[in-house]
Amino acid sequence: QVQLVESGGGLVQAGGSLRLSCAASGRTFSTYTMGWFRQAPGKEREFVAAISWSGGSISYADSVKGRFTISRDNSKNTVSLQMNSLKPEDTAVYYCAASPVLTAVVRAGLYNYWAQGTQVTVSS
Repeated sequence: QVQLVESGGGLVQAGGSLRLSCAASGRTFSTYTMGWFRQAPGKEREFVAAISWSGGSISYADSVKGRFTISRDNSKNTVSLQMNSLKPEDTAVYYCAASPVLTAVVRAGLYNYWAQGTQVTVSS
């Protein structure tokens, strides 16, 4: 069982930066792939980034490559998403999730545990 709690969302101007963090409870955090997804109003949830348990496998959506960076600290049971050069189209509720798959998978259906979501709003 893994419980996830996010922090770090908010309002930022276009071109600005935000850092999202996700704290996990449970002794098996280090064995899970961790991912970030987002859902904008009226749109389906989409993949943003993922990192495998070791950090050796990382995936990004094309829309965020070069702007977002995912990282994890297994000693602190945390995963972070550094978001730079934010655009209005990045506005969404962002979700942290955990998957038992060993690689940085992009399919939401492979993630068993989800956080409550945190709002990120980018103004133009």
